[in-house]
Amino acid sequence: MSPHGADLVTLRSSDLDETRHVLARYFYTNFIDLLEPRVPLATHLTVTRLGPSTLGDVRFGTDLRLWFGELGAYHVSVPLAGQVLWRQGGGDVRLATPSNALVCQPVGDTRLERFTGDGHVLALKIDRQALESQLARMLDAQVRSPVALGPGMDLSRGRGRTWADLVRLLATDAGAATGPGGLAHHPLVGAQLQETLLRGLLLAADHPYRELLDDAVPPAPAPQSIRRAMDAMHAHPEWPFTVSQLAEIADVSQRSLQRGFQRHAGLSPLAYLSQIRLARVHEDLSRSDPALVTVTEIAYRWGFVHMGRFAGAYRRRYGQSPSQTLRAIRP
Repeated sequence: MSPHGADLVTLRSSDLDETRHVLARYFYTNFIDLLEPRVPLATHLTVTRLGPSTLGDVRFGTDLRLWFGELGAYHVSVPLAGQVLWRQGGGDVRLATPSNALVCQPVGDTRLERFTGDGHVLALKIDRQALESQLARMLDAQVRSPVALGPGMDLSRGRGRTWADLVRLLATDAGAATGPGGLAHHPLVGAQLQETLLRGLLLAADHPYRELLDDAVPPAPAPQSIRRAMDAMHAHPEWPFTVSQLAEIADVSQRSLQRGFQRHAGLSPLAYLSQIRLARVHEDLSRSDPALVTVTEIAYRWGFVHMGRFAGAYRRRYGQSPSQTLRAIRP
């Protein structure tokens, strides 16, 4: 595995355990079965962070079956070559090809029944809160979680094709071909490109809010004052922020802060902070060894002090208890 800095990692490997480890670290815990044992594994993986999203350029060189369990994030795979047979939850087996994307929900066990040896996909993991908050801002209204994205997306024409072209462009710019240093991570345009990626997905994919988006009048962008408070929470979600402190960071009154968050995030400031913390806890629980750490330790690490409230909020968001996530079987 070769790290090229904070935003880019590459792996070239024939080792199954190393492949599993890197996929678990940057995407999801997994089991992998080799379906063609006589054909050697040849993993080619490039991973880059794009704000709230993780983008992977993925090839394996042999037919595989991959089991992921619940993802805890929205996921879209754009095949560039080959095929992926997949299912989520109790749904039917579906086929992803260069003309049809794989689209997964945060909840529901996920299995790639066959990732063909000639398969080459761009895999996009999207933070659950980020996509849902983006939709709330676009509608200027609260939305029900999780957003029921359709299980596929036509990439051969219209919005789906345009969005897939954007994913390919960002993969190339972020490191798959040019190496680190492209515009996707430049401070002047990176955030806008990353936001466009989420906005484009919400306009291209099928979901219950699609028609409302098509008819919606775009709300004004979040003012810089609200963004300052959001940035502070994302940078240090473990800090014991109060509404008063956040209002001071934003340089607005507490009332203006509350109104701004409701308008642009669909949540109160502290509810927004709680969602960030839950995502960080979930990520740590999914990667940790239950023999070495406890749920309480991880919850405290990210600023939760009332374990009962934390456990209830966690179960409502992820559909299982924190201890179930921590004890989940890992490869």
